[in-house]
Amino acid sequence: MSFFADSGGSARPAADAREEQALRRLKQMRWTATSLLALMIIVLVACNLYQGAHGWLVWPRAFAEAGTVGAIADWYAVVALFRRPLGLRVPHTAIISQNQQRIAERLGDFVHENFLAPDFLMLRLAGYNATQALGRWLARPSNSRGVADVAMDSLVELLDGMDEDDLQRLFEGFVIPHLRTLDLSRATGRLLQLLTDAGRHQPLLDCGLGALKAWLTSNAGVIRAKFSEASLYTPAPLDAYIVRKFIEGIVALLGEVAGNPEHELRRQLDAALQALISQLQTSSQYRRFGHILMRDCIRHVRKADSRRAMLEHVRAWSTTRLGPKDAESRNTLAVLLVSFGRTLRRDPAIQRKLNAWWLALADKLVTRYGRQLSALITEVVQSWKADEVSRKIETEIGRDLQFIRINGTFVGGMVGVLLHAATLALAR
Repeated sequence: MSFFADSGGSARPAADAREEQALRRLKQMRWTATSLLALMIIVLVACNLYQGAHGWLVWPRAFAEAGTVGAIADWYAVVALFRRPLGLRVPHTAIISQNQQRIAERLGDFVHENFLAPDFLMLRLAGYNATQALGRWLARPSNSRGVADVAMDSLVELLDGMDEDDLQRLFEGFVIPHLRTLDLSRATGRLLQLLTDAGRHQPLLDCGLGALKAWLTSNAGVIRAKFSEASLYTPAPLDAYIVRKFIEGIVALLGEVAGNPEHELRRQLDAALQALISQLQTSSQYRRFGHILMRDCIRHVRKADSRRAMLEHVRAWSTTRLGPKDAESRNTLAVLLVSFGRTLRRDPAIQRKLNAWWLALADKLVTRYGRQLSALITEVVQSWKADEVSRKIETEIGRDLQFIRINGTFVGGMVGVLLHAATLALAR
């Protein structure tokens, strides 16, 4: 089942149902503990009434008497955590509601000191291969399809709710400042280097060879017509023969390159690509060209007509290509995510790079925002109503606290029997 299958609107009803079930179990256990207390009182009264005629009742009386005291004492202790027993304003009762602010502060400090401390967090995260786990999760088609559906739906909703002013604020506040500082030449070089590492560009090359082969085959007539226009003094049959042989030779060559991973043309293309990567990362001429391209791009997107046309085009595209009725784009994205997940799962080199990247990012985020996160927890808990805090905590742990009342009843009863036996022994 996909992680995304029941996300969104069903989350709140599910949480409410869980809380209602916990409250029902709490009431059942509270009734059990109170019934046990009532039973101890009944046994105590019965033993007092009939002890004169039946001397052996002194033993169950000792048990019931001490058990009653233990049950009442534990009832008082449990109730005093959440509210005032019997409504009496006894000191040090309703502990949680009376100390909400201090509890909120200590909870925030506890989370920061024990979960958001950079050294501790990095030590724990460093031993976890998050990239491999992500790859294993994405490699499942149902999970990748869920991600694709959520991404597409979210993008469509975002574009539908965006107007021209929103787009302008997005460009002026985020896109343009980053475009100004972007070294396009060097970034392109790094992207190509990442793509060519370990021969990851070879499948793209194979796709390109296949596409070129198909184009040549399907456009033989166009090529022949252009050749005839340029060769006015040769007969048409000769033109057709030359073009046919040319296309057949190129198609055969493309087939050889596609079928031979060690083909000389592949080596030449790799060498040319590596030379281009080096020039993109080091050449001042390419860097200037990249800056000119970015400047022209910024000028273009700042024009109101350009932004309007861009927004309308993207909206029209999203309506036809990303809508729920169009499954092709979603299936394509899901297939890409599955392939990406399998690559992450199998490639240790990528795992090391991505793990190092996200650990460095996590370290920066925790160092910069860890205190703000713990402060947010404190503020949220402080903003709750005192009675609501007590109710939430009692709902979660109150059932376990009722076992304290039950245990207190039996432990108190056994201690009462032991004390009675010790008293008789000392009296002799």
